[in-house]
Amino acid sequence: MKRSQIAIAKFTEGYNCAQSVLFSFCDHLNCDKDVALKISCGFGAGRGRKEEVCGAVTGGIMVIGLRYGRGEKGDSSFTEETYKKTREFMDKFKEKHGTFICRKLLGGCELTTPEGQAEFKEKDLYNKVCKQCVSDAVDILEKVI
Repeated sequence: MKRSQIAIAKFTEGYNCAQSVLFSFCDHLNCDKDVALKISCGFGAGRGRKEEVCGAVTGGIMVIGLRYGRGEKGDSSFTEETYKKTREFMDKFKEKHGTFICRKLLGGCELTTPEGQAEFKEKDLYNKVCKQCVSDAVDILEKVI
């Protein structure tokens, strides 16, 4: 199964966008899947439904951090490489979608209100927008990392 298919399957199971993207790279990064799901849980829907940076993008940044990030024994060159890869990833996502801001991707739908959540369902934004963002984030990551 392709990594993007793994992410969509996890998303369809009810995990959020950030969780789904990060989860799809766990085997590649030798990362504990349960820990990854827990760490990324609060980042869905632009961080706790605040609709800021898209959760799929945030999950992707976590992947980049796990792959390139500075740990206890690393020097600042690891940080610089992580920042470079993060910018490249975000730029490519923005090229494809016009933005990496969740609220803009969803056309202004306000996920923190019952009315906004109803609009999200009525317009089928889960399938029309979010699934594609998850899939595209994974595909872009595969090229960037």
